[in-house]
Amino acid sequence: MTTYVIRRVLGIVPVLLGVAFMVFAINRIVPSNPAVAILGDKGTPEAQAQLAEDLGLNKPIFFDLESFRRTGRVGALFDSQYFKYMGELLTLNLGRSFMTRAPVADTLKIRFPATMELAVFAILIGGVLGLVLGVVAALRRGTWVDTGMLFIAVSGVSFPVFWTAIVLIYVFSVQLGWFPPAGRLNVTTTLQPITGHFVIDSLLRGQFRLFLEALHHLVLPAFALGTHAMALIMRMTRSSMLDVLRRDYVRTAASKGVWPATVVMKHAFRNALVPIVTVLGLSFGSLLSGAILIEAIFNWPGVGSWIFNAIT
Repeated sequence: MTTYVIRRVLGIVPVLLGVAFMVFAINRIVPSNPAVAILGDKGTPEAQAQLAEDLGLNKPIFFDLESFRRTGRVGALFDSQYFKYMGELLTLNLGRSFMTRAPVADTLKIRFPATMELAVFAILIGGVLGLVLGVVAALRRGTWVDTGMLFIAVSGVSFPVFWTAIVLIYVFSVQLGWFPPAGRLNVTTTLQPITGHFVIDSLLRGQFRLFLEALHHLVLPAFALGTHAMALIMRMTRSSMLDVLRRDYVRTAASKGVWPATVVMKHAFRNALVPIVTVLGLSFGSLLSGAILIEAIFNWPGVGSWIFNAIT
């Protein structure tokens, strides 16, 4: 098992290097001058040249062959944009934001806990609801209950998350007023962060009212983000449960008079969880990447809304 885990972890390294190379290559393929884009039309040629010098844009893209031939030093060969980019990336030197002039790593450190908190609660809501509804659908196969669950699953996969988010805000915030439409806390509330996860920070500071307030703000965005995962988990749970319920050991346990709930939970559900756990892991990764629109709609101050604001 240890060898397998090490092999899988080491297998991530070339993938990350490949992704970093693709990001670098795409940025260089785009036919534009970053210095001009940053300074705008009002930037003087001298200012553009100085900025290009500061950013290392005047260096060769991959290898500095001219410096290598001139000096004969191997290190001069790697004095290029790509190796400067990789060196700064490996040391977590992500540069500064051109909008706020703040270090990108510091901003990421502040915003990432908000996105992680949202994704964790989304997978909790989606996972619990998906498991429960999937088991119910499998036990009521062929009935109107099963049909209703399948309709929910298909709807969760088919409807885009931004549409689901807008509907939830309109119904539960605008019409019913049950949940706040935006933010992590009320406008008048302040919480000094410790970990950046407001649910955890409120408990660490012993402020149970803020804990409930943070949970209250999490419900709508987490549910909207978790609907797609809920639908996938529901369908996987139903399919896996139906497969396990046909097995001989489940039928034998039922024929011996074992309590039906014990048959379902101990013999069927436990063995049906194996493929579902894989889906949970994959769903969590997609939630982190799919949080951009949800954070923008709910004004959630995470990495997703940061990316959205940078694009727009």
